[in-house]
Amino acid sequence: MVDRGLVEARGGGKGRTWHLTAAVYRELREPAAYVRVHGFDQAQQEQMVLSYVAAHGQITRGEAADLCSLSPDQASRLLRRLARDDGPLVASGSRRWTAYTHRA
Repeated sequence: MVDRGLVEARGGGKGRTWHLTAAVYRELREPAAYVRVHGFDQAQQEQMVLSYVAAHGQITRGEAADLCSLSPDQASRLLRRLARDDGPLVASGSRRWTAYTHRA
């Protein structure tokens, strides 16, 4: 199916997922559906998380995973990246109960 241009991979290893190619969505006359399925780039994911925190005060890993259509591990990496020393977020709590808020 990959050789025929019907599906393409996203990610690698255990986190690899498969979805239909842009050409298939064009044939189905649903080009916007490809963008929704294909996902967002890293900058868009960061902006979505920051907008969510601005609107709701905080975000958890599960909320970030749902918001950005990510696996829990991918959401954790995204949030940790935003909560680095110079990042816009700060983590409070530990493990499952960690919530991320805007840095003061």
